Amino acid sequence: MTFRNLNLNTPLFNALDDLGLTTPTPIQEQSFNVISSGKDVVGIAQTGTGKTFAYMLPILKNLPFSKQENPRVLILVPTRELVVQVVDEIEKLATYINVRVLGVYGGTNINTQKQAVAQGQDIIVATPGRLYDLAVSRVLQLKSIQKLVIDEVDVMLDLGFRHQIINIFDILPERRQNIMYSATMTHDVDTLINTFFVNPQRISVAASGTPLDNISQQRYNVPNYYTKVNLINHLLKDKDTFNKVLIFVAFKRMADRLFEALETTFNDECCVIHSNKTQNYRLRSIEQFRNGDNRILIATDVMARGLDIDDISHVINFDTPDFPENYMHRIGRTGRAEKEGIALLFSTEKEQEGLKLIEDLMQMQIPLIDFPEDVEVSTELIEEERPKIIEHYNPTKRKLDKDAPGPAFHEKKDKNKKENLGGSYKFKIAKKYKKPKTRGDKNYNKRNKRK
Repeated sequence: MTFRNLNLNTPLFNALDDLGLTTPTPIQEQSFNVISSGKDVVGIAQTGTGKTFAYMLPILKNLPFSKQENPRVLILVPTRELVVQVVDEIEKLATYINVRVLGVYGGTNINTQKQAVAQGQDIIVATPGRLYDLAVSRVLQLKSIQKLVIDEVDVMLDLGFRHQIINIFDILPERRQNIMYSATMTHDVDTLINTFFVNPQRISVAASGTPLDNISQQRYNVPNYYTKVNLINHLLKDKDTFNKVLIFVAFKRMADRLFEALETTFNDECCVIHSNKTQNYRLRSIEQFRNGDNRILIATDVMARGLDIDDISHVINFDTPDFPENYMHRIGRTGRAEKEGIALLFSTEKEQEGLKLIEDLMQMQIPLIDFPEDVEVSTELIEEERPKIIEHYNPTKRKLDKDAPGPAFHEKKDKNKKENLGGSYKFKIAKKYKKPKTRGDKNYNKRNKRK
């Protein structure tokens, strides 16, 4: 099976030839006719199997030339970096096609994007938040959308885009084709499909959570953070083997902490990326890693979603993610385009539960490697690893009666205690100060003077 067997047109054949692509992946082969038919589609395939081309080939083949200003195709992705990547992939395929493509995402000037939208576009690639902002401002009109693509939908729901996606569904035209791709199928994704899709045809190249066969997985049991740092320093010294390494950590503070720890040894080889970095910094870090200027990239899960960087030799999970789907997305950054890749997982005793969830999802055991003897095992703990001290009994502290008021309670002074006297209040005031019942009652005042 080659691309020549698909019902493509000459411009697309020429673009594929320029890219050196001859054979479609299984998800690309099975998706083409279904998407071309106009049916709603739900595709499940491992990350790294070419899902972007799977939906873009039939869309571009059937997208006629038009001068209208409103876009006809909308593609939603979870992160800014993925917007940039998808736009780049579309432009490669559309080299010989007259089509206008625009990527919009947060963290940049919205007025610049409004001006670009107003010039007229055929395809919009967007993150949900920025797309909704543009639609609400009425600069972006979605009434002409014919095809909606949601890529990495499970990730979008995990990142909290559920309400924004539902709001976008509400302002889209009812007659449209819905296309959804994901590496894992969760309950939330299934609910979304049942609510908004019309008899979708499911294309499943692999069971949800199945890793690629060309990714070798191994794991280490490591007691704590500083021992993990010692182990990763030991591994990264082998520059020939670990020639392009992506390290995933749980959160932003940990990314900065690990970057500082590795920077002393691998100063010019290391860079870091997470959501607190500016957009230009994030894009520059990715480009430096992609071009080989930096050998090591430390990232949070913002990098685990759909990004395609060639020839990553190793993905190292510095921690064990709580959600097994995140592990699947992480390791999918290596072994792309049927190349060999290696994924390593570090797990402490507290992270064994997360390890079990990952192995249950994949329905396989990750082989355990013996801890290297020449790596120092540290006894020092970071703040998150230290046991929390809970005082079960302290005789020096007075035990408060459960019915007694708390320490912030105090009795009000008498002058501040007010009584709600209702309607009788004005009569008491009149009696006390001998004021007229009604302002300007001259007869009342004359009677009082005679007395």
